[in-house]
Amino acid sequence: MSNPLKKLAGQTVIYGLGTILPRFLNFLLTPLLTYIFLKPVDYGVNSKMYSYIAFFNVIFTYGMETAFFNFSTKKEDKDNVFNTALTSIIISSLSFTILLFLFAQPIANWLEYPDKLSYVYWVILILGTEAIMAIPFARLRMQNKAKTFAILKAINVSVNVALHIFFFVFCKNAFEANETGTLAALYDPQIGIGYSFFAGLIANIVSLICLAPVFKEFKFKLDVPLWTEMFKYAWPLLILGLAGMVNETFDRIIIDKLLPADIGQHAQGVYGACYKIAMLMAIFRQAFTYAAEPFFFNSAKDKDSKKVNAFVMKAFVIFCCFIFLVTMMNLPIIKRLMMSSLYWEGLAVVPILLLANLFIGVYYNLSIWYKLTGQTKFGAIITIFGAIITLAINFAFVPKYSYMACAWATFAAYGSMMLISYLVGQKYYPVKYNVRAIGFFFVLAVGLYFVSLIWQGIDNKYLKLLLNNLLVVLFVFLFYKLEFSNLKNFKSSSGAENKNN
Repeated sequence: MSNPLKKLAGQTVIYGLGTILPRFLNFLLTPLLTYIFLKPVDYGVNSKMYSYIAFFNVIFTYGMETAFFNFSTKKEDKDNVFNTALTSIIISSLSFTILLFLFAQPIANWLEYPDKLSYVYWVILILGTEAIMAIPFARLRMQNKAKTFAILKAINVSVNVALHIFFFVFCKNAFEANETGTLAALYDPQIGIGYSFFAGLIANIVSLICLAPVFKEFKFKLDVPLWTEMFKYAWPLLILGLAGMVNETFDRIIIDKLLPADIGQHAQGVYGACYKIAMLMAIFRQAFTYAAEPFFFNSAKDKDSKKVNAFVMKAFVIFCCFIFLVTMMNLPIIKRLMMSSLYWEGLAVVPILLLANLFIGVYYNLSIWYKLTGQTKFGAIITIFGAIITLAINFAFVPKYSYMACAWATFAAYGSMMLISYLVGQKYYPVKYNVRAIGFFFVLAVGLYFVSLIWQGIDNKYLKLLLNNLLVVLFVFLFYKLEFSNLKNFKSSSGAENKNN
């Protein structure tokens, strides 16, 4: 049998290629939009609407994706699990879509975009199509079809980016040049940044078409007893997901309402753009989670599963610390690539949000204990606690400290969730994590970042970059000296044990 760690690493790389490379293309949308829409107020609309999409996507999928993973490993008839999960999602998604369409104008009024009804329609359809795709994509992951998954994700983002360039570069430029051709006719300045939502919808439709081979395996069938079991397992995850989205998106949704109108909309745009840089950490975390969730479920019965979990956690944290350092040491370059200088005022949130994303990544790794033991209620409780922290800090401090309070709220919420999950998890599913090594590399990364602040007053930007990246080299050197041999020994022992099995 092949080394399970090698398999996990390989699939993380593949999921990473399917997530990181497309997301890199997606990152190009940030400079594209911030350089085209120079007013942060305009970009704030995009940030706000996509935050709503992330939030309501949890309601549209209501934990059924994780339930699908859990029951696919426990039930012999895996096709029945697939059919029941997807049938449930299709019925609910169509119902939610119709309901929201009926109230589209009141929703637009509430969002304070009463004349942007098309935005609301496109966002609703994005939600519906993404929900319907969730189970087919989960099936690909469950079948270890990481390459197919990655290719389809890459197609989605590539179409999205291509349409953004088409509308905001070619069509917009043709319109502003007073051309009379088709390109100019396709651009309506009243829609403006709303073309971003239209592009997202078309990309989802293309993805649904590409998923046709998976849908061919589907039969519209709802096994009610099975669905009842699955929903009983999933509903705490819905609460968890909603609370999680409060932690992840609430600040970008509410900031404009907690500040005076003109200041709030500006702050929303600045914070939303700077938040994108912190997503560099989230991209790796997401790629890892795509590979790790089915891996942990499938390997849970192995005798050394907890040992593997502990090792994976250490490797995950060390790599996240490396991402933190690389990002912060090269922020002078990244900020120019990512956004117009009009948004740089918010860059102080980046290190805070990067560390917050590290915390939530650790939390997601820890969360396997309540998923494997069926104690999903604890996940809901912990995440709700995090949401309370998020709400409290935002409401208390955003009026005075603007988006800096948003960043610290995210840091505090994710850090608290991580610690509570670790402490409770050790009672129900004890794993001997190497806390000493994890803590050392975390402190090392943060410490090296603070060291870099010493020479920030140097005028020579090239010298600063050189000194900064020497700190990255030092981090890698210490990892090599302290942990690389452990990595090789663990892989060797794990491979040997699997051959014996």
